[in-house]
Parts: sequence; structure tokens; C-alpha cells
Amino acid sequence: MSSLSIPPPLLRASPSLTAAAKWRKGAVRVRVRTSVPALDGDGGCAGSGMEQQHHQGDASGSAVREKPVMSNIGKSTNILWHDCPIGQPERQKLLGQKGCVIWITGLSGSGKSTLACALSRELHCRGHHTYVLDGDNLRHGLNRDLSFKAEDRTENIRRVGEVAKLFADAGTICIASLISPYRRDRDACRALLPDSRFIEVFMDLPLEICEARDPKGLYKLARTGKIKGFTGVDDPYESPVNSEIVIKMEDGECPSPKAMANQVLCYLEENGYLQA
Repeated sequence: MSSLSIPPPLLRASPSLTAAAKWRKGAVRVRVRTSVPALDGDGGCAGSGMEQQHHQGDASGSAVREKPVMSNIGKSTNILWHDCPIGQPERQKLLGQKGCVIWITGLSGSGKSTLACALSRELHCRGHHTYVLDGDNLRHGLNRDLSFKAEDRTENIRRVGEVAKLFADAGTICIASLISPYRRDRDACRALLPDSRFIEVFMDLPLEICEARDPKGLYKLARTGKIKGFTGVDDPYESPVNSEIVIKMEDGECPSPKAMANQVLCYLEENGYLQA
């Protein structure tokens, strides 16, 4: 007698499993689209020179790219200026002051570095953010490839002016202390900073006083011919004609560092530089 083959009973899914399967099946069909704004350039700076996309009124709605405006500046070609949404006004508000450049000029030994340090200390004690660009310090690094020939002096001042401009744009009170003997070079730095952000301080002390001080011994070396092209000896110093601040001797006496710093502080306060 042959045996009968009885098929196994069909497995029936529970109602809960069936519902879950239907939900997953439906979820595959449905895709939720979210709009994620694209970042412009490297950091999402609005209004930059990077290519911007916008939709024209055509049926396809395809994106159209604007061609960036490239520039040629000096020996640099095909360069692009990028603007960021955080600018000088926002940085100044954060610091509670106006970014500017205080450019201290004068003969060697006239007290430029002394004033720069005293002024920086006074401003720091009042809660203001400053930075000193000292001529000798900068020649240890940024300008170490430059000599004291006329053309290198011009390049020296140009570089410092550009760096000082960046500090001012950052909202910092930048104090630049350099002989900067040529008027045209100082005027070129002034032109970099609009809205009266360039404050020239002239250390108007006589050559004989500066030479008598001679803190670095440079006048002695220049008089003996060991240094050539030294400002005030065998290279000219062109005095400013319209400096915002002039530091002079009073009654035959040189003002103290604190007195000089206070003179500059009064100017900054009166002209609103110490508030945003």
C-alpha cells in the first residue's frame, strides 16, 4: 500500500508582521525631499565672487551660472576677491572700538617705539585691543629680505601699510612705529584707509636731540661712515605737513612717555575711535 504525500501546512503571518511589511513597502516608495542650502565657496560667504546660481523664468528651471569677475593686480593675474558676511562693522561692535592705524613717524631716537609701547599699554588697561607693528621687529621676519636702499624702504612701508590695513579691518587699533622717511610712501599708506582711519603722529624732535640720545649707536656709526644712507645724516627725512598729531618738546623738555600717550588718547576719545 503506497504512502500518501501530505504537503506541510502553509505558515500564516501574524497580523502585526503583515502590517509592518506593508509599512516598509510603502516607505520605500515615499521619499521626503528637504531643501539644504548650498554653501558658496569654502565657507558659505554670501556675496562672494564665486559663481552664483539662480533660476531663470524658463520652463525647465535649470540653474544658470554667472561668470565670476576676475582681476589682474600687479603681477597677480586671474584673481578673485571674496567678501564675507562678517565685516568691519560687526568686528568693531564686538570689540567696542573702531579699527584704525596710528602711524608714528620720526627720526631714529625720536621716541617712536617708546610712544607705541606706552600707548598700547594705556589702551590695553582701558580694555581696548591693540597691536604694535615696530619697524625693527618687522625686519626680523616679514621684511628681512629688504635693505635700507630707497626702493627697499618704499617696499618696506608698502608691506607694513597693507598689514596695518588688515589689522584695522579686523577692528584692531594698530600702532605702526617706523621712521618712514618719505612723504609719498606715508601718503600711499593713508590712501589705503578711507574714512579717516589713518592717524599720523609726527615725532617732531630736533636732530641734535635724537643724535644725542642715539640709543642704538647708529648715529655714531653713520657719522664715521660705517653706515651708509642713514636717515638724518646722509639720507633725507621728509617731515609731514598735515599730521593729525604732533609731538614736540615743551619748554626745552621732551614729554614723558605717559604724556605722549595721553596726547594720542585724547585725540582717539575726541574723535570716537574708542567706541564702536
